[in-house]
Amino acid sequence: MARFEFRLPDIGEGIAEAEIVAWHVKVGDTVTEDQQLADMMTDKATVEMESPVAGTVVSLAGEVGDQVPIGSTLVVIEVEGDVAEPSPVTDEDDLRAENPGVADAEGETSTYETESPSPLRGEGRGPLARASGNGEGDSASAAPTPSHPSEPSAPPPPPTRGEVILASPAVRQRAKDLGIDLGLVKTDGDRVRHADLDAFLRYGSGQGYHAPHASRARADEAIKVIGMRRRIAENMAASKRHIPHFTYVDEIDVTALEEMRADLNANRGARPKLTMLPLLIVAICRSLPEFPMLNARYDDEAGVVTRSGRVHLGMAAQTDAGLTVPVIRDAQDKNVWQLASEISRLAEAARAGKLKSDEMGGGTITVTSLGPLGGIATTPVINRPEVAIIGPNKIVERPVFHGDDILRAKLMNLSISCDHRVVDGWDAASYVQLLKKYLETPVLLFAD
Repeated sequence: MARFEFRLPDIGEGIAEAEIVAWHVKVGDTVTEDQQLADMMTDKATVEMESPVAGTVVSLAGEVGDQVPIGSTLVVIEVEGDVAEPSPVTDEDDLRAENPGVADAEGETSTYETESPSPLRGEGRGPLARASGNGEGDSASAAPTPSHPSEPSAPPPPPTRGEVILASPAVRQRAKDLGIDLGLVKTDGDRVRHADLDAFLRYGSGQGYHAPHASRARADEAIKVIGMRRRIAENMAASKRHIPHFTYVDEIDVTALEEMRADLNANRGARPKLTMLPLLIVAICRSLPEFPMLNARYDDEAGVVTRSGRVHLGMAAQTDAGLTVPVIRDAQDKNVWQLASEISRLAEAARAGKLKSDEMGGGTITVTSLGPLGGIATTPVINRPEVAIIGPNKIVERPVFHGDDILRAKLMNLSISCDHRVVDGWDAASYVQLLKKYLETPVLLFAD
């Protein structure tokens, strides 16, 4: 018998260490060649580590959340006979890297894993039995029971989705924790999402599972902050620690803008459907040249503000793994249709964990929007080292006075947070007034 030390390979230029975001083996497990051992996360990607040998795991480098230096021992495996040390793995084809999504920031990753259906799927696992908050077993949920007349009926059996089931690691882990067989979860798309799990829990699986009552107490749960969530936490803490934020909010009448957007969509042909965001980005790009200090990056250690001559616009996007900020390069050179296509492409790449390194970072100003959940006002946190972030809020219809007349108008509050070390309140307010002019007179967006 011999012991093989699997060392963490060089998984990216300039990467000194990687974080353990998931172990797929434990001490004492027997592993086969190419079996997945762990998921390691860097600032740029999450990489699946596979065993180059078969044997028995005798030690692991640390716990989930620990940082492991490149070149140090990750796993020790006891093997039969002598084993030669393999050359370091650096070929991208041998490393299935996935982007941490906002953000890269971004524990869990957004690359979708596949799971082959088991011949015992729906059998042997039994109903989704769960313990009550006081630790006593709930015998009523341990076996299938007839549906109560007052309970919602179960949905029809899920459609067959082919030989594999797509789901993000976050969704897969949640399903595992709940004891849910993903093959039983109905979805309208090509992969299972959190919303599908929510619907499964809400309406029952049809095999005796009943969602817990809202009044039922549950045990406390300790969640370790790791991976992408830890990156987000570190970035946000650094931003608030270093940057004295201030937020300015103004109300904008977007009635005319919404009418123009409807007209553009009605005549778009094969082009993508326009949301408010591409029009807002055009307005941002047109107004920034008069306020160059807002389109900038601040190196506070060197004491230098670099005012960018181009608009590399960060677009905050929510993914299953957390918030990520892909960047639209040279947004000032794109028209509304090109922006709409780029927004859609980057958002899908972020959700799928397929953002490229040059599509993340290097932004000069960021837009963050919660869409229909936008609320009345937001106080967005600046994406350091940028100096400003813009947050459009929800559009609402309200009566407004026009002289002696009362008219129906579509109104939207718009927030901007700025770094008070380099941007004054007067500048932020003046910039928003110019932005307001473009949005309330949308023909100016297309005027030379």
